[in-house]
Amino acid sequence: MSTSSTQSRGINKRLNSLQSGHPIRSDSYSNKRIISHNDAYLYALRVAYLAYLLQPRARRTQLVPAPQAPVQRSSTSINDLMKDFSLVRDSKSTKFPHGFMAELEKRLTGVLMGKEKRPEYNDAAVKRTFAAFFNAFSEPGFKKRMEKDRRVEDLVLIFFSNATKELSKGKQQGGDGWKLMVDRHLALFVRLVSLVLKDHDWVRDRPDLTSRLATLESKLLAHDQDLAASPTRNGTTGGTTVEVEVPLSYDVKDMPLVQVVARIFGLRNTMVQSDINKHRSVWTEKAALQDLKTYQTFLNLNSRKTLRSDDFDLDEAYDQWKKGEIHDLSQMMLAIMQSNPELAKSTTGSLPQFNHRANGSDASDLQYPDRRTSDYSEASSYVIDQPADMTNLSSRSQSPDSSTDEDKTFTYMPSNTRGYYRFILAQALTYDLNDKDLQTTAPEGSDSSPAKLLSKQSTELLNEICLRWRIPYVSRIILFLDIVREKFVDQEITLDTLDAAFNFIKEPSPESRKYSNFVSSVLFDRSKWLLADTVLNQQILTALHVALLRDLYDVLQHCYEPKPPSVGPIVYVLEHHIYDDLGFSKTQEDLDVYRDQLYQGLQGKAHEMYRAFLQKEVPNDQNSWDFFHVIELGKMVVALAQRIQKRYRKNPEVMGVNPLTALVETILPLYAEDARDIIKRILDLAKERNEEVPIEDGFQLYGELVEIRRIHGECLPNVAFAFHIEGDLAEFVWRWTRMTESAIPNWVNEAIKQDNFRVRTENSEIPSEDQRHSLSVIDIFSSFNQTIDRIVQLNWDDDLQYAKFMTALARVVGTGVARYCEVLEQKFTKEMDRLTPEQEAARNQSTQEKWLSLAKDAWNNKEKIEPFNFFPESFVKLNNIDFAAAQLDKLEHEVNVDACAAVIQSHAPPVTQRQKKVNNYVFTIKIVEAEDLKACDVGGYSDPYVVLGDEYQKRLAKTRIIYRNLNPRWDETVDITTQGPLNIIATVWDWDAMGDHDCVGRASLKLDPSHFGDFLPREYWLDLDSQGRILLRVSMEGERDEIQFYFGKAFRTLKRTERDMTRNITDKLSAYINHCLSRRALRSLLSKGITMSSVSNYFNRNKQPQTTQPPSEAEITNALKPLFAYFDDNFAIMNQTLTSASMVAVMTRLWKEVLVTLETLLVPPLSDKPSQQRQLSQQELDIVFKWLQYLFDFFHAVDEETGEANGVPLDVLRSPKYFDIKTLNFFYFEATESLIRTSERMASATAARQQNQRNNRLSAPVAASSHAFGGAAGLVALPSTRRSKSVMLSRNLGTMKKAKQEKWKEAQTDPNDDMILRILRMRPEAERYLKDRSRQKERLAAAAAAEQIVRQSLLAGGGRMMGNLPRR
Repeated sequence: MSTSSTQSRGINKRLNSLQSGHPIRSDSYSNKRIISHNDAYLYALRVAYLAYLLQPRARRTQLVPAPQAPVQRSSTSINDLMKDFSLVRDSKSTKFPHGFMAELEKRLTGVLMGKEKRPEYNDAAVKRTFAAFFNAFSEPGFKKRMEKDRRVEDLVLIFFSNATKELSKGKQQGGDGWKLMVDRHLALFVRLVSLVLKDHDWVRDRPDLTSRLATLESKLLAHDQDLAASPTRNGTTGGTTVEVEVPLSYDVKDMPLVQVVARIFGLRNTMVQSDINKHRSVWTEKAALQDLKTYQTFLNLNSRKTLRSDDFDLDEAYDQWKKGEIHDLSQMMLAIMQSNPELAKSTTGSLPQFNHRANGSDASDLQYPDRRTSDYSEASSYVIDQPADMTNLSSRSQSPDSSTDEDKTFTYMPSNTRGYYRFILAQALTYDLNDKDLQTTAPEGSDSSPAKLLSKQSTELLNEICLRWRIPYVSRIILFLDIVREKFVDQEITLDTLDAAFNFIKEPSPESRKYSNFVSSVLFDRSKWLLADTVLNQQILTALHVALLRDLYDVLQHCYEPKPPSVGPIVYVLEHHIYDDLGFSKTQEDLDVYRDQLYQGLQGKAHEMYRAFLQKEVPNDQNSWDFFHVIELGKMVVALAQRIQKRYRKNPEVMGVNPLTALVETILPLYAEDARDIIKRILDLAKERNEEVPIEDGFQLYGELVEIRRIHGECLPNVAFAFHIEGDLAEFVWRWTRMTESAIPNWVNEAIKQDNFRVRTENSEIPSEDQRHSLSVIDIFSSFNQTIDRIVQLNWDDDLQYAKFMTALARVVGTGVARYCEVLEQKFTKEMDRLTPEQEAARNQSTQEKWLSLAKDAWNNKEKIEPFNFFPESFVKLNNIDFAAAQLDKLEHEVNVDACAAVIQSHAPPVTQRQKKVNNYVFTIKIVEAEDLKACDVGGYSDPYVVLGDEYQKRLAKTRIIYRNLNPRWDETVDITTQGPLNIIATVWDWDAMGDHDCVGRASLKLDPSHFGDFLPREYWLDLDSQGRILLRVSMEGERDEIQFYFGKAFRTLKRTERDMTRNITDKLSAYINHCLSRRALRSLLSKGITMSSVSNYFNRNKQPQTTQPPSEAEITNALKPLFAYFDDNFAIMNQTLTSASMVAVMTRLWKEVLVTLETLLVPPLSDKPSQQRQLSQQELDIVFKWLQYLFDFFHAVDEETGEANGVPLDVLRSPKYFDIKTLNFFYFEATESLIRTSERMASATAARQQNQRNNRLSAPVAASSHAFGGAAGLVALPSTRRSKSVMLSRNLGTMKKAKQEKWKEAQTDPNDDMILRILRMRPEAERYLKDRSRQKERLAAAAAAEQIVRQSLLAGGGRMMGNLPRR
């Protein structure tokens, strides 16, 4: 309530007095008399009967003959008629508004043009009169004066003057008929003025002007009741029809409100008629007028029989109410006297003026917003035209000092108006609620169905009672709510009816909608309320609050049932009607107590629900327990929680209590504890019985438990789950992993067995890139993905365990990949090593036939070079390997290998506390090359290949065959896994197409893990037991149980297999490459053909050819055409099957083979010994470099039209070896001394650069040169400073590509003098320098390796890895 008013007096004291039951006025609220049914009925009846007496009288038309005597006009002059305006000249309310003259001119124009819709203005005489006035009105001077003064009398008088002149024309003197016509035309003009004011909404601002114009019109029409009557309108004689009042019948059938009283009190009309007849002499209009006068007297005397200032909070509220009461009383008395003019004769004193208030309002509207006055056109007898919304009720509650005196004070008003009104309202509401044919009063435009509360007839009766008994608007509201409260508490009405009752009092009815702003003002401005209403409102809200909370508690006890009753209506009423009400005061302590009780009740219901679930799903016999029971119990718990969550998703809390929280806080801990005990019992029983629980049961149980734990975590974030699910069920995952690992080899074998290794096309179509691999690799990686997805789908919630699972699965995948590569490579090698038909025929020849064939070929200078017939299945196998690498890389990213490794590393103990126990060691042996091998063939060559075996003669690896070469270079790598020292034997064999293969030589090497503790690579030059030596590069790393290691090993296996297959393919083409790019081809090109001495030249190949004229460009190009044609034929075959990536890989390998062939043609291999190879001439050198350029362009394959390269990319073609060959052109014919000086400068620069790198950074230096010489380096096998291709560097395609790019960058940014040393091998005079340079490089390598070992030991330690484990 407002306390800002300066007139406020003792507000809190007044309110507290009422709340405590001790009123300020000692007598006002004491000695309340019990209201009887008959007394309430009689008071309601007399008010209803009074409404009948004061209702507008019905009229009927009656013909009255015209008298023969001439009509006498009223003697009232026009000046007398205009006194109502002239006496109030200073009042702005009686002047026309601005802009009125322009609108009046438009309306007059419409009358003259016949556009006026009203029929009375269509008469010719009327138009003539209006035309005469319009001429005078249009004069500028008059119009300007009217715009300035805007006085009504000026306008009326000018019209009267012009009408008199116009209508008097041609009339006889002494006749007054035309004067009546002047009055009628003037009345029409006044009516037109009123219509203009009304149409432009000026009536609201000029209520007095509107009232006075209506009065003037009535006076002018005193002698003419019907403007449309032709005889009177024309002033002729004859009869006329007039309307006369119909006398009252005093029959109940004609009394609507009396009938309503009879219905609600349950009486027959005859009984009511009898009571009316009995009191008819007392219940008169005069008695009603006397009641109003008496009430007015008491009001002026501030008597206790009316409301007083003590009944309000603020004095200004009382003054405002009193002002409105005085005004309303005068209007009501005027209405009674207008209904019965005879009362005016007996009334002493001046009567109040009737006040037309079209749209205005005063203070009384705030207390009686449904009050309205009617105008004369409606012929209303009194001021009230009640709206239907009559539900807001309140008034003073007063009891007389003496009931006898009080009862005789008023005729129509009882002593206790609030009590009697409440009684009658209760009767009406009870009757209407039970009436099935109730005519409701819902607001217009409302979408909801109308509320079944008070009927329209009951509302009219109650409005009439409130008006006569002077009950304020708010008091009506409060008394109505009090009755609704009583009925709701007694369960006589439903919650919907209660809600409808609140809405009924808040939404204005259609009739009172334009007064809704007054209603809102009264409702929300509590300072204008009566103190009694304020206290009663608080009591009503408190009682309803208690009843609603009780109902809410009862409803929520069923919230866990499948179809519970809705709490929405109760909560809606509480929030919108109770808590939003300013009069409701709630204590937080009481609400907290209620919440606690409600929460405890919900927990009890949740406990009952869980016990019912447990009894239903889990058998009593523990020996029959199974995971299925735990799962089903969990499903029921989850289903219940999800149902409750969905049910209360939009409004999760009810009165501050979350039903879902109460549920999960009760049943989830109970379920977790029971699940833990049941699972433990099941596992113990299985162990006792030596049985295993099915893995799928464990997985299914885990999924259900994880879902329950998720809900548990969301709802109970601060409560730990009862047990660690992953710890109890991890063994099921490990069992599944071991089972999968044992089944992987069979999966691979079955997939390969069912594969025909053909492209997946139909009808000989050209296969797309995705169709060039076969089904086996798809099936295998589909199995891998399903294997990993099975674990991923578990959503394992322990990052460390999940990372370990992925590590184990990486080992499984690596095993499968290795097995697939092994089987495919075996099949591929078998297909590639098959004999051609010519070789099959040669193998069946006798020894004599073989020698004759060789002699014949030598005589004809025939090289036995035949194209190899590739099988499409072989190319599909290579495609499969390439596809497998791509799929493995994709799998590596999906598994998030680095994150798994980081999680395991973060949980690992410190480095100082780790026990380095490596059970398995992986030795990577690269068979690089051999020198000075023994010639085993007739032609002075061998076809060497190497076989690695252990001391027990078990074959470990086998290289490819290098045809016709005594200094072969294989560059093949093999991995050997061992648990301790291992002796390996490298045997070099000579391949023979006929007979057994010849042994070229053997060498042995001991692989001891203790010698490789620094994990750096070492190089060994091993002398063969016959002649020559072989270079092996060995590195070791521990086989670690790490996910990155397993993926790296699988990638390296795939890449080695792909490389070996690609090399095997290119080896089939290398013989023809060597034939076309050989010294013999050079000699043939320079000598322009082979003479008869070719046989002798075959045995004297090192003799310098004699040429006189260099070959032309065309001849040089033609020399390569057979090779290009050979390449084109083979590429066409390959292109039909190989994928683009595999095709580029083969072409890249062929390019490397071309570079090696040209390099061998130019310089001998690197060694510390002089070479017997002859240096080429200038012409030969030019031809070789032109060949290099032609071959470069051929492999780049630029389209002449589009300029697009379709072959090997430029960055691959421009390899380090390509640049090494290009540099030979600068040094090839330089003097030996100059070459030695250049080598010394380059060696010094390299040594200085390496020393600078060692001084400026802690990491290992940029790779130094490998040991290319024998001697001490070959004996002690010093470590190389270059980090080998470890498994960890091959863990995905990205790391492999990065390592390759770094290798190329290193080779290009760190030039060396190797090519110069190879040139010096062909200079006998440089023999001493070669040995000195060899010893220098050994010393530099030994120093760098020693420093590398020291730094490696200093930098050893676990890296810090952080982060949670992202899932796949």
